[in-house]
Amino acid sequence: MVARVHTVAFSGIEVLGVQVQVSLTGGLPAFTIVGLPDKAVGESRERVRAALTAIGLALPPKRIIVNLAPADLQKEGSHYDLPVACGLLTAMGVLPMEEMDGFVILGELGLDGSLAPVAGVLPAALSAVRADKGLICPGPQGGEAAWAGDVSVLAPGGLLELINHFKGSQTLDRPRPEARADDGPTLDLADVKGQESARRALEVAAAGGHNLLMTGPPGAGKSMLAARLPGLLPPLAPDEALEVSMIHSVAGHLAEGRLITRRPFRDPHHSASMPALVGGGLRARPGEISLAHNGVLFLDELPEFSRPALEALRQPLETGRVSIARANGHVTYPARVQLVAAMNPCKCGYLDDPALACNKAPGCAMEYRNRLSGPLLDRIDLHVTVPPVDPFAMEAGTTAEPTATVSARVRAAREAQLERADGPGARINARLEGESLERIATPDAPGRQLMADAAERLRLSARAYHRLLRVARTLADLDGRDGVGRVHVAEALSYRQVNPAGAGSTAVEETGGHRRGRGRRRG
Repeated sequence: MVARVHTVAFSGIEVLGVQVQVSLTGGLPAFTIVGLPDKAVGESRERVRAALTAIGLALPPKRIIVNLAPADLQKEGSHYDLPVACGLLTAMGVLPMEEMDGFVILGELGLDGSLAPVAGVLPAALSAVRADKGLICPGPQGGEAAWAGDVSVLAPGGLLELINHFKGSQTLDRPRPEARADDGPTLDLADVKGQESARRALEVAAAGGHNLLMTGPPGAGKSMLAARLPGLLPPLAPDEALEVSMIHSVAGHLAEGRLITRRPFRDPHHSASMPALVGGGLRARPGEISLAHNGVLFLDELPEFSRPALEALRQPLETGRVSIARANGHVTYPARVQLVAAMNPCKCGYLDDPALACNKAPGCAMEYRNRLSGPLLDRIDLHVTVPPVDPFAMEAGTTAEPTATVSARVRAAREAQLERADGPGARINARLEGESLERIATPDAPGRQLMADAAERLRLSARAYHRLLRVARTLADLDGRDGVGRVHVAEALSYRQVNPAGAGSTAVEETGGHRRGRGRRRG
């Protein structure tokens, strides 16, 4: 007789069904696992053996063959421990075969029979719902599985509890879904002194989901501003929260079993490798850009990141997903992020201060800026200069607008975008494309004339032209206007980087536009 139980394999956040087949046959005693197991799966036979011994059971003196079907699919991870143990117990007659057939099972076994958390419980639970089955998972992750909806969840703390439940001597209650607690209070924008232009750009970026690059000397407040962006953003919609939580579940970051409701904010160090940023490694895990999905990816000291790592971000920033190619297949993760970056104007950081600048200025500024490719900069909607803060402004008692005031304007602008949206992909202006972009963001006649002049004189690419339209639409939303006017186009143009050598000025004056906060010329 062959006992069969169900578990899963993962390809990105996609869930693939796996059947664990256990056969007890005559011959010399042996315990073999086949079906392309990796080392962690192969070692599960020792954990299963020790766990059964810990609860007072012994392996039968027979030849035990465990097949993980389909046999040509690579099996990775420790979550196969519990399904292998359940399949073996079913073959031994300890667990009922008919009832076990109605569950998807995953979990890691300890040597004492306890269950440890594993990655991927939430997507496995959603897959179980689609297959009209229940789910058996480790106790700490029962709340995570319960978010899948109408699914029967068993979350035992150990193997003995699971056996007792099916024997009728113990009842496992259905766990309750829980949201993740906030990671502390939101940082207040009122803490930022001065920097009116940068604050305005941050508000525009939050309102439309636009990418932002801040350039300025050390200590000007670039990181401080970026850290306060999450407080301006609205909470995740239910479907967005579920998608973000699935990515973090596959990455093993939902150990508490709680759904993520706050938009992610990821700030990797500039020494991060390309696989760390875009995903990859031995098991093709999600990278920082996928962990920041539907949230913010903050790259401080942008030119200090390796050139290959930054270039690898170009396609995900455009498509909203990242594909990791391997010899045995492709793995795709969602990666729709809002990129916020900060950098110094040059290597020493004091290009505009003759007293502090190094003796290589202004040539060092061009060399430093050239570490960033034109196509990458073209994908950034807002370029803003963050000058040094005046010491008198630091001592002044004036209070800037707090996060609550600015976030109210951002929320109103986002609600206007949501009302216009004709699909999930167009909830924010940064994702407008095609006919929707032309219908919603086309300026009035003076605005179109200004756009045409700017496109000709500044030699804007088609991508830059469309990104300008999206920013102008966001500025109109912040003003509460139905249409996009010349003033909105002019301000959008003021945020475009024109000088490839890194000059902070733009060509707005040449096109007759108005800039709310001109950057200073550098180099």
